[in-house]
Amino acid sequence: QEWQKLNYDIYTLRQTRKEVRSRWKHILEDLGFQKEADSLLSVTKLSIISDSQNMSKARDILLKLSEETNIFPTSWELSERYLFVVDRLIALDAADEFFKMASAVYPKRPGGDRADEGPRPLQS
Repeated sequence: QEWQKLNYDIYTLRQTRKEVRSRWKHILEDLGFQKEADSLLSVTKLSIISDSQNMSKARDILLKLSEETNIFPTSWELSERYLFVVDRLIALDAADEFFKMASAVYPKRPGGDRADEGPRPLQS
């Protein structure tokens, strides 16, 4: 029984990670990074922050994304992985645009998020 619960927890965590990554990829592609989305989201042990001065700005943007959008599920603990992604977006001068789009596509809803809903279409 414990083994089944552990397997279920691992499966749930993997599904949540896939969902979060999919949300980020969707926004990156909408920003025009179709070819670069996968490489922007790829973080390994060898990944480094491009500029130490960007670290605090990247952290602030990531916290803002967490607090003001629904891009992360409510139960999600912020991953350092996305700090590296935001750093890359800052280097590309696209972090603010990413935040604006995340706010439009995945707005924070009162009462928490709903995992069964897909992204909302952008209004032009």
